[in-house]
Amino acid sequence: MTSPRTRITKAVIPAAGLGTRFLPATKATPKEMLPVVDKPAIQYVVEEAVAAGLSDVLMVTGRNKRPLEDHFDRNYELEQVLRDKGDDGKLARVQESSDLATMHYVRQGDPRGLGHAVLCAAPHVGDQPFAVLLGDDLIDPRDPLLARMLQVREERGGSVIALLEVDPSSIHLYGAAAASPTSDGDVVRVSDLVEKPSAERAPSNLAIIGRYVLDPAVFDVLRRTQPGRGGEIQLTDALQALSADESLGGPVHGVVFGGRRYDTGDRGDYLRAIVRLACEREDLGPEFREWLRGYVTEEM
Repeated sequence: MTSPRTRITKAVIPAAGLGTRFLPATKATPKEMLPVVDKPAIQYVVEEAVAAGLSDVLMVTGRNKRPLEDHFDRNYELEQVLRDKGDDGKLARVQESSDLATMHYVRQGDPRGLGHAVLCAAPHVGDQPFAVLLGDDLIDPRDPLLARMLQVREERGGSVIALLEVDPSSIHLYGAAAASPTSDGDVVRVSDLVEKPSAERAPSNLAIIGRYVLDPAVFDVLRRTQPGRGGEIQLTDALQALSADESLGGPVHGVVFGGRRYDTGDRGDYLRAIVRLACEREDLGPEFREWLRGYVTEEM
């Protein structure tokens, strides 16, 4: 187990999924590049990592994911066109994504689950603690969940997962945590994890959402983890092993999140995320809210 005081600088973003829920839009476009208002979803995730102090970002990609690399790279031709036009506003927005962080990429190859995607990051991460951010979960920047998780890791060591209280009827969509309170009201000690349990088997209604701060000991556990549901290596299984035996890599704690989260992995939630974020934009919100009120009134 590494020292809790070890400064965390690296983020891992798994982005190898096929995005089949959004076909045919994702036939030739990575789901991570689908726009949320006027930025691709993946940019919000990278911005969150950077805001929490993580300057080194590794994306675990797959086939047909080249647009991700292009988006975070420079586009000199486009920049020059905008510069010649004197369009400094658009030029700044184009350059923003390429200046966010130091970006790295590795191919997952066979899509063998989230645990396998995390394991692909081992050569880059080495023996340092790191964060994992899943692209389907967008966390509102006014609710700094990842920064809080990094603080808990520094104070308590081991690994930290993000938890959300959900309706028991929907716990089968998530990993579920058995947990006990700590001296911090938003922090729990995790003693067990179950991947996508039925409501009857779920240890609680605390669902794992897509933010993790992991001790590098997780890599050794993942290497020994047998494929589970769907023949995939589950990160939840590795975390369950860590929670059951502290000697493997320290304790597992959870931060119970009560802020604003936007799920872009579901078509309906994706649309709701766009509407919410557009409504809250200073440049778009006033006019858009007025139109939306009129539209809803007409449809009622």
